[in-house]
Amino acid sequence: MRFQDKVVIITGGAGGIGLATAKRLASEGARIVLADLSQDNLNAAVPDVQKAGAPDVLGSVCNVAIEEQVMATVQATLAKFGRLDVIVNNAGLMQFKPLEELTGDDWLRVLNVDLLGTFYFTKQAFLHMKPGGAVVNVSSIHAIATEALVAPYAAAKAAVLSLTRSAAIEGKPKGLRINSVLPGAVDTPMLWNNPNVKSGVEKINPDDVGKPEDIAAAIAYLASDDAAFVQGTEVRVDGGRLDHL
Repeated sequence: MRFQDKVVIITGGAGGIGLATAKRLASEGARIVLADLSQDNLNAAVPDVQKAGAPDVLGSVCNVAIEEQVMATVQATLAKFGRLDVIVNNAGLMQFKPLEELTGDDWLRVLNVDLLGTFYFTKQAFLHMKPGGAVVNVSSIHAIATEALVAPYAAAKAAVLSLTRSAAIEGKPKGLRINSVLPGAVDTPMLWNNPNVKSGVEKINPDDVGKPEDIAAAIAYLASDDAAFVQGTEVRVDGGRLDHL
């Protein structure tokens, strides 16, 4: 099993892509740390990840926008498991407003989660991971082609790609790999609660909608030693949706 004895932190780990990733890596032997805002959601998710095969699971309430909470999650991981091998930066926030109605606080709310949260955990990886460690950042096809009403989200996800490249350059001498995935339309509440989708402004072809497990499979590859020579890359997992947006 590719993740035997490895310890993995997954942010936004109690649902959607995060939970699917936790289950996938658990099935391959990983010890899992679920970082999520909601204790109730963690309480529900932990048994699911255990059933998927994880030897051990730790739930950690964490707002990724607050660096002290990120540090606390990492310290709890090290205290329990004594090591940290993989971080999956999956936690994300999306809001919908016309550009002229956006405020600085709106921008900061999204950037603090989607960009700075990714930075905070990557910083901790650099501080605590040993050579062979991996970070996988969950960006979005919105980083490449986007739509109306989501400017902060699209900008943040584009910045995550830039951060991935910078971190890959600095991580390589440390023996750390940093890569990103760009999900397309995925069958999660974030997709179906999208006002653009609800109104029909954004047309969704059912053939273009993937499952969280599809993204989890790509994340598992990038996090594993199978991707030992993959560094600073961007993997689209969108069923070809970006080809005709």
